[in-house]
Amino acid sequence: MSVDIERLRSWIGHSETLHDRVTPVPVAAMAATLDRADPAPVEGDVLPLLWHWLYFLPIALASEVGPDGHPLRGGFLPPVALPRRMWAGSRLRFEQDLHVGERISRRSTILDVTAKDGRSGKLVFVKVGHEISGETGVAIHEEHDIVYRDLPAPGEPMPLPKPAPSGASWSRTVTPNDVLLFRYSALTFNAHRIHYDRRYVTEVEGYPGLIVHGPLIATLLMQLHRDQDRRPVSGFRFRALSPTFDIASFSVHGIAQASGTTLWAQGPDGDLRMEAVAEVAA
Repeated sequence: MSVDIERLRSWIGHSETLHDRVTPVPVAAMAATLDRADPAPVEGDVLPLLWHWLYFLPIALASEVGPDGHPLRGGFLPPVALPRRMWAGSRLRFEQDLHVGERISRRSTILDVTAKDGRSGKLVFVKVGHEISGETGVAIHEEHDIVYRDLPAPGEPMPLPKPAPSGASWSRTVTPNDVLLFRYSALTFNAHRIHYDRRYVTEVEGYPGLIVHGPLIATLLMQLHRDQDRRPVSGFRFRALSPTFDIASFSVHGIAQASGTTLWAQGPDGDLRMEAVAEVAA
């Protein structure tokens, strides 16, 4: 599939600003989805880190949704025609907390669009910058990496997995299922069919099972860190290395360090699925 990279790069600099409010129902629903018996959220409670992804949802009309469940290509994001789209990673800096009841805004800007040829064909990377502000100023700076790729050729071998680290200070096993993935998709208004439509994900995109959301895995890694280390977090970054599917359990791990925690998610065969770092304030 051809890619007109110069046309796509004309989106660099495009921006939009959205407004929302940290309402309590998504906070309670997220806690339930993660099987956390947290007290009911009340106005003024601190929003857990990364839960800002429950707001500024991509609300598109039903007539404006593409065959993969995503909004039709174009608009704010460049119209990359490659069929597979994934959240490849993010880098975040936390300036201050957001709170339940607070009015918030997000200014988003297309920072870069690049293309390269990978083993499975053409790849396009879109980098989006987000600045999330609360009522007292900027709270979060985020860079979000989106990767688009072509479908694999029939019989194409999977790339060799990278082994996960060893020596974890903390670990937790996660058993994904349809209900967990449906709930997270509903909370984030994410209609991407790879997360809930088994026939689509196996027959059209060629994966062996439903794909666990990258930001959900990142949230589980952050939760593992926060359950063990209560120091203020100043930054967080993560990178997805390969998809995680609902056909087997996976695990999240962390190694405690003076500057924070090195984190990762690994598959059932010990392969590395996602790597992350949570930095703590000095």
